[in-house]
Amino acid sequence: MRSSSTARPAAAAVPLRLTARGRWAALLVVAGVAATGLWSADRAEAGRPAGGTEVARHLVAPGDTLWEIAEGVVRPGEDVRDVVLELVQLNRLPSSQLSAGQTIVVPVRG
Repeated sequence: MRSSSTARPAAAAVPLRLTARGRWAALLVVAGVAATGLWSADRAEAGRPAGGTEVARHLVAPGDTLWEIAEGVVRPGEDVRDVVLELVQLNRLPSSQLSAGQTIVVPVRG
């Protein structure tokens, strides 16, 4: 008996087509990567935010307030309110409320 073997032609390449859901998923992935890159670029180096101020990490204890923390780092003649505002801006706080266990950055005064 003779066996007949014929080679099959290679299948034609099918172009990739994304569904609407696939396009949305791809868009979300790209947007997430871009957002992560922007967020990371804003972090600069450890111990120094993008503005160049040297900082130290502070673990918020129960009862701590921004005012008390600011009083601990304020320079003579400097307004405590300005330091409180700096703390809010450095930490991107939505309000002046702190939670125990929260870690914030505090400017180092030399």
